[in-house]
Amino acid sequence: MREPGQRQVMAFDFGTRRIGVAFGQELLGSARPLTMLPARDGIPDWLVIEKLLAEWQPDQVVVGLPLNMDDTENDMCDRARKFGKRLHGRFHVPVAMVDERLTSFEAKGEVMAAGGERDFGKHGVDDLAAVLILETWFRQVAN
Repeated sequence: MREPGQRQVMAFDFGTRRIGVAFGQELLGSARPLTMLPARDGIPDWLVIEKLLAEWQPDQVVVGLPLNMDDTENDMCDRARKFGKRLHGRFHVPVAMVDERLTSFEAKGEVMAAGGERDFGKHGVDDLAAVLILETWFRQVAN
């Protein structure tokens, strides 16, 4: 495992229909989208996640926590925490939760600004939201 400041990190934007995945390096403080995984009521294909973790070998995993704008938690927060605990329990990777408020909104704005597809139900932005989640975490650990 690499030292803090040198870690490779994988982020997940948890959702009930899709889970966005991004990967980045702490030294650079930047991330890139990897994929969007289908989920069935929040349950992914754990074998696909196992393959991603084996291929990318992150030192740290980050899961977005969808807090309400008033800092309160909601049902999706409970589900995202449960997903993070399952990642840790199944794959023994360190998992951090990070506030992801407005990341999906911001990701949709970036896609629209670039002239991309606006049917977000069909063409999700979950992988881009995962990038924003990871970049948020990088900024937090750098301070």
